[in-house]
Amino acid sequence: MLGTTDAALWETYDLAMLDLDGVVYIGKEAVPGAPTHLGRARERGLRVAFITNNASRPPREVSEHLVELGVEASPDDVVTSAQAAARVLWERLGEGAPVVLLGAGGLHDALVEVGLEPVGVHDEAKALVTGYGPDVLWRHIMKASVRIRDGLWWVASNTDMTIPTAYGTAPGHGVLVETISRFAGVSPVVAGKPARPLLEETMRRCGGERPLMVGDRLDTDILGGYHAGVDSLLVLTGVTDLAELVAAPPQQRPTYIAPDLAGLGEVHRAPEVDGATVRAGGWSATVVDGRLEVTGQGEVADWWRVAAVTGWRHLDEAGEPVALDGVVSPA
Repeated sequence: MLGTTDAALWETYDLAMLDLDGVVYIGKEAVPGAPTHLGRARERGLRVAFITNNASRPPREVSEHLVELGVEASPDDVVTSAQAAARVLWERLGEGAPVVLLGAGGLHDALVEVGLEPVGVHDEAKALVTGYGPDVLWRHIMKASVRIRDGLWWVASNTDMTIPTAYGTAPGHGVLVETISRFAGVSPVVAGKPARPLLEETMRRCGGERPLMVGDRLDTDILGGYHAGVDSLLVLTGVTDLAELVAAPPQQRPTYIAPDLAGLGEVHRAPEVDGATVRAGGWSATVVDGRLEVTGQGEVADWWRVAAVTGWRHLDEAGEPVALDGVVSPA
């Protein structure tokens, strides 16, 4: 259920598509070690791209933030859901088509970049695109919703239900998408993860015949890799905990697991399965009376790998997640 490589990931793949929050940075700070790990990966020839569902910031602002954190990055290294949405619109409508814009500056710039014409909610248009925009007015949302209900083609940058802010987790663009969808009875074409367009746009812009998706979220990053048909690396510096990992359905199970981005420089070995026991690097895991038990000692990464595989085997066989009472991962 996990992958095995003969060489380090940065030699096995030629493009790493990295989610940002929880992988490269957390809030205003870089994930410890991330700038160093990415610098070493680049030295080994791995092309690094940063992808984000955030449609409000243009690539230049994102790359400037990364540079401030000590991560080498240019605007060409950043691909946003706004750019993916603009590509979806351009491929159907062609250059010069008027598109109602309900979002922020990053989405506006992405439309202009591909030759589309952003217009207001009352203007003639061929389609409507929405993205996160803190200053979007409710009266514009109402008008856009009516136009969607009446048949105007709709593309949404993403469906993220939450976003991190300085004052805590807040409603994301997905809340607006759900509201409009319920009113209009229409589902949009979605550009951001876990849908395919964002990863496809990244591969189109950055190249790479052997891409790898790197993220911290199972339901966006890892599922996005699955939808795009590419392998994935889950890093544990973000939101995914053990309970979520062992309960993951097949489409949300990563190809590889690592504590952090140092995993890009490692050879990965899938755990060995011997009957009811799963083993890797000194750790052994099994399920006793529906409860996960892990014994032994070794590297932290191998602990997570045996725990994950054991949990997935139990989920597939029993139809319910393994119990985790008293299970504590090593630091």
